[in-house]
Amino acid sequence: MTDSAIQIVCSSCNAKNRLPKSKLADNPLCGKCGKPILSNRPIAATDQNFNRFITQNGLPVVVDFWADWCGPCKQFAPTFEQVAGEMSTQACFVKLDTEHNQSTAGGYQIRSIPTLMIFHHGKEIARLSGALPAAQFKQWLGQNLPDV
Repeated sequence: MTDSAIQIVCSSCNAKNRLPKSKLADNPLCGKCGKPILSNRPIAATDQNFNRFITQNGLPVVVDFWADWCGPCKQFAPTFEQVAGEMSTQACFVKLDTEHNQSTAGGYQIRSIPTLMIFHHGKEIARLSGALPAAQFKQWLGQNLPDV
């Protein structure tokens, strides 16, 4: 990783922060709200803030499109949360409830859930439908996450 600056959307207040890449592992704090910029848990996105997360982040954004009534979604949730904690400096992990955020889900033509997508600089770079065990999820991320 070079020490160039990277823009990160705060996981708490959605403010944009600019910091050197070398500081990602130092638990940087938001210049606006003072809370940690990076979350070691998935961020709950909405129709209102989803676009900001995928277009304004220098880190890739991994999205879990899910719904509360979906059994496989519920089974996959702990895996998504675990990997989000392990990889919080490599990607931003976001969950979008498709039932409560139908505009965004429809815009990305989510037809089955869970659907996993990776975005970088606002562009979709990978998509996968279905829940995965942790090892396969990490392997998929390893094959598809861009270097930052």
